[in-house]
Amino acid sequence: MNNTLIVFYSLFRNTENLALEIAIQTDGILRELIPDKNYSFDYNTATKEIRNQICRGFCPKLISGNESIEDYQTIFIGSPNWLKTLAPPVLSFLRSHDFTGKTVIPFCTHGGGGFGQIENDIARECSKSTILPGIAINGTAGPNQVTNWLKAIGYK
Repeated sequence: MNNTLIVFYSLFRNTENLALEIAIQTDGILRELIPDKNYSFDYNTATKEIRNQICRGFCPKLISGNESIEDYQTIFIGSPNWLKTLAPPVLSFLRSHDFTGKTVIPFCTHGGGGFGQIENDIARECSKSTILPGIAINGTAGPNQVTNWLKAIGYK
């Protein structure tokens, strides 16, 4: 069994596309986080829903993707940058598991805000793991960007 897991949440598919490229290049297992309630596909409505959840520290129930991580040593964790932080479904995942002794590698997609606080938020939630430098992609990533990043962090 491959001991690399790629976990992600993606509303508008940019983060999913990045997760797919990481999975292709690492031969890792993909796992999409699906909350029990979907966000609106209308950008303005979704933004209001998201802002409300983040301000409250809300962690939605996950109906898929929250299975055990026990068999994985390396876990890539992907989220869109929402208000400079993680999407609430990713926070739910992080708070549901013990990452002690695991290697955690963040990745995100954004519209110009880079990682914001995402790397710090993941490091706080996974304080007993090794955190490697992540990748933040504005829009969509090309295969070469992912290849170069994986080499830079010593994954390849």
